[in-house]
Amino acid sequence: MESTYESTRRRQRCHGAWCKQLTYPEDLPQISVVFIFVNEALSVILRSVHSVVNHTPAHLLKEIILVDDNSDSVELKFNLDQYVNKRYPGLVKIVRNSKREGLIRARIHGWNAATAPVVGFFDAHVEFNTGWAEPILTRMKEDHTRIILPAIDNIKYNTFEVQQYANAAHGYNWGLWCMYIIPPQEWLDKGDETAPIRTPAMIGCSFVVDREYFGDIGLLDPGMEVYGGENIELGMRVWQCGGSMEVLPCARVAHIERTKKPYNNDIDYYAKRNALRAAEVWMDEYKSHVYMAWNIPMNNPGVDFGDVSERLALRKRLQCRSFRWYLEHVYPEMRIYNNTITYGEVRNSKASGYCLDQGSEDDDKAILYPCHGMSSQLARYSTEGLLQLGPLGSTTFLPDTKCLIDDGRGRTPSLKKCDAVSRISQRLWDFTQNGPIISRDTGRCLEVEMSKDANFGLRLVVQRCSGQKWMIRNWIKHPRH
Repeated sequence: MESTYESTRRRQRCHGAWCKQLTYPEDLPQISVVFIFVNEALSVILRSVHSVVNHTPAHLLKEIILVDDNSDSVELKFNLDQYVNKRYPGLVKIVRNSKREGLIRARIHGWNAATAPVVGFFDAHVEFNTGWAEPILTRMKEDHTRIILPAIDNIKYNTFEVQQYANAAHGYNWGLWCMYIIPPQEWLDKGDETAPIRTPAMIGCSFVVDREYFGDIGLLDPGMEVYGGENIELGMRVWQCGGSMEVLPCARVAHIERTKKPYNNDIDYYAKRNALRAAEVWMDEYKSHVYMAWNIPMNNPGVDFGDVSERLALRKRLQCRSFRWYLEHVYPEMRIYNNTITYGEVRNSKASGYCLDQGSEDDDKAILYPCHGMSSQLARYSTEGLLQLGPLGSTTFLPDTKCLIDDGRGRTPSLKKCDAVSRISQRLWDFTQNGPIISRDTGRCLEVEMSKDANFGLRLVVQRCSGQKWMIRNWIKHPRH
């Protein structure tokens, strides 16, 4: 039987022909195209500018705005100005930031400079396919509260060969890292490759929005730094506040893959910081999932995510729906972990500096390993008594964390998929902070013993309880429902 993915790819081979059969109204709104760049190669920027000019009907392209986020490169100053003013007089505006603002605020500067009723935001290393604008502007004309994402293809950086990607929605995990996901089932069932694809969020490299509507719903969060998380936050906000977000398969833009990011700051830190801002404003009782995914405590997280009072006031003013509504209606593929009591590294009183670890992903054995706090040591203990280990399987597209099991057959605990354990009691444990971890099935305790044969001289065992104590790093005050 043909898989969903295979049938999607098969149908996609026809989608170009289907798109060519579509017709669009004559009186479409104009668009301002905004490119953001920092230390981009001049040739690549000009390639993007030529591409949008060559593949957009002239009467629809109001202007191109180049936002230079304080580049160091000399050729991006006089040479760029001279070229575009001579080649495209009156069409191209250049906005130069006096200090490095980061992608998020640079896009806001581009929005401020735009004058067309519709604004498209793009990285400055893209190529536009013929007919990319008309389907987007048609959807925008029908409903100005839609945010439209062109379908993304890939350009290999070393050969500039275009790879057409399969049609996809854009999702994310609980760390608020974006990823491609399979389109919703109702879209697959239609069998229409030209139909808009409902998407919970956006990958982030390109989107198109009604200029006035974007201002009304609060632009991008200017309190976020550099980039990372703003694309997810915008998806949550648009859906929760009455708008929608979709990918249009007939509007295709190819994006050059990068070997090096232009912002050399600690991107992980800014992604974490921005994720916490989004969680605090939009995610209600589910914000704990973001803290859990990053393995940081909810109280005193050690990350200053800034003042969110203005964003909370925006949410109140727009009378937005709950995050629970968003999960149920827009992103039902997300796994929910609201039954978590504690999470983080698990330490034993007898083995200071060593933590419970999932070990090899291919193995079914938990181990002790020097504590590092990364995802292989992310444990969570739930209200029903599950002790799970490994990175959160945030969506149904990703494998879920495994359960620690005492099957009663030997002295070694195992790690198995929770739903693969035949007797439920084998996967349940009793635990209180700074107390033992006791199997409900066998009454044995999870303990540590010294062993010359084991890694670091320490072995995990289940045995008759001897009074060993365990601590799990972070505590959640479990919400009542």
